[in-house]
Amino acid sequence: MDLEQDWPEIRRIFARAPYSSIASVDADGLPHVSPIGSLVLLKEPGRGFYFERFTANLPRHLEREANLCAMAVDMRLSLWLKALLRGGFPAAPGLRLAGRASELRDATEREVELFQRRVRPVRWTKGYQLLWSGLARGREVHFDRVVPLRIGRMWPPPADLAAA
Repeated sequence: MDLEQDWPEIRRIFARAPYSSIASVDADGLPHVSPIGSLVLLKEPGRGFYFERFTANLPRHLEREANLCAMAVDMRLSLWLKALLRGGFPAAPGLRLAGRASELRDATEREVELFQRRVRPVRWTKGYQLLWSGLARGREVHFDRVVPLRIGRMWPPPADLAAA
């Protein structure tokens, strides 16, 4: 998979995931994974941003080392049931994106607007108010590598499914 050429498909996979995970490395060199519900991939290949609101460890890790890895898995039940029945996925059901985070900064109005579009259907809920009202600070992320998830013998697909 090519980051620039396949960026529209990469964005679709990340948009289908209810949340992403961002992995960083702590001061002892140990991996740390944080769920991030606010990661938005922009139209420009390799670019995105997220709001840093509930992450306690991730900011400290990124101040020391800006490298990170974001992962999203398409969890649509129909995709997984079909894959389980057929014995393979037609395409990678998830991706990892490797890159670097920028310094923490105030979010732009455009970033807030883009994210609010994503969560608009639930803005009437109490959870929306608790999680996504008042998002103000975040980081840009610049990705330079994409790696499709390998799901055992189900992806890449067996030869008979790949030819279908």
